[in-house]
Parts: sequence; structure tokens; C-alpha cells
Amino acid sequence: MNDMDAWVWWLVGAAALGIPLVVTAMPEFGMLAVGAVAAAVAAGLGLDAVVQVLAFVVVSVALIAVVRPIAARHGNQRPQLVTGIDALKGRQAVVLERVDGSGGRIKLAGEIWSARSLDNARAYEVGQEVDVVDIEGATAIVI
Repeated sequence: MNDMDAWVWWLVGAAALGIPLVVTAMPEFGMLAVGAVAAAVAAGLGLDAVVQVLAFVVVSVALIAVVRPIAARHGNQRPQLVTGIDALKGRQAVVLERVDGSGGRIKLAGEIWSARSLDNARAYEVGQEVDVVDIEGATAIVI
């Protein structure tokens, strides 16, 4: 290897694997780059080429086998932060105008909303607190 030591070549390989990582956003290239850094460390310690290649393979395969399933599991989870009308479901509101099966008004999250009772036979009077169970268009469904 002429003028350059083996550890430098491994670091060049790690940097080369970092380029497609950035371009394609495929984390596997990053895991291979970490394997190349592990091989560079082995080369820096003076270990022979077989041990360097083994370090590269073992670290790369271990990362891909362990980290990739964990990342995939986290990628499939729904976000914990709810926004929009989903954030209003389950909140409490105050009745401003009598709410029954045909309509009424409530104050929900600082805004005035039209509302109707989930149970058509049930009515809520001014000042009562109600729970929002659903939003249909611009109307809150309350109990």
C-alpha cells in the first residue's frame, strides 16, 4: 500500500460510504461506514488485513442485524403528538347556548363552536361542562 497506511484507506472507505448515506438516506451505508472505521482502528493497532476485514464484516453485520429492526419498529409507530381536530377530541368545553340533538354553542379551546348532543334526547344547559367525543365538519359532538 505504497505511501498510505491501511487505516487511512479504511477511513477513505468510510468517507466514501458516507456519501451515499447522505444522498440516499439509507442508514445501511452509515452502518457500513462504522464498520470501516472499526477496521481502521484495527489497522491502526497494527493488526493484519484478515483481522481488519473481519472487524469490518462483524461490526457492519452486527449493526445491520441489530439497529435496522429497531429503527424499522420505531418508524412504524404513530406520532404521539396529535394536532387539528384529533387534538380536540376528549377535551372539555363549556356550554354557551343550550346544546341538544339539534344544535347549540360551546366554548372549546378558547373558540366558539357549534355543537350538538351525541344523545338526541339529552340537553345541556348554559354553563355546564361537556366532553367532546367527535368533530363532524365544524360541529362538535358532545356528551
